[in-house]
Order: sequence, then C-alpha cells, then structure tokens
Amino acid sequence: MTKKPKFPYLVGSKWTAQQKVDGWRHFQVVNRKNQSKWVYAEMVAACDPNVRFWINAKLLQDRSQWLAGWQSLQEIEAIYSVSDFSKTPLVD
Repeated sequence: MTKKPKFPYLVGSKWTAQQKVDGWRHFQVVNRKNQSKWVYAEMVAACDPNVRFWINAKLLQDRSQWLAGWQSLQEIEAIYSVSDFSKTPLVD
C-alpha cells in the first residue's frame, strides 16, 4: 500500500504572512523538498522573485504566522476581529 504524501498540494499554493518577510506579505510555493520526516516549501514573494526562502511546511498551518491564499490587510484584520470577538466573554 502506498503511503499518503504529506502536503500533496503544496507546490503552487499561495500564502499571506501575518508579518512582513523581507518587506513582503504575499508568497507562492514554487518547490518542495522531503528531508527525512520533514517537508520543506520554497517560498517566493509574489512581487519580487528575488525574495525566496525555504520553510518547514508544518509552519504554514500556524494561522498566527500564515494564512492560506493571498489576503488583503482588511481581510486579515477581519479575521482577527472575528477571532477576538469569539474569545470575549459574554456579559449579562
């Protein structure tokens, strides 16, 4: 039986960094590398192909650092306001 690959749709996926990385927020995965039990993604800035780096693909699942797709600042703020609201205790 074939083992299911981790992160099968990684290459070509688009991501938004919560904090700027080398001055950019929007990245695309252009390559992947399997090393032992780890999977790494090569990220390239959407607006500057010279800005590229490798990241452990598992870190892309951390919503405090990365959001799937290219999100605008307004969308990022809306996500935070909804998550902050859900943590606010209700007062009678």
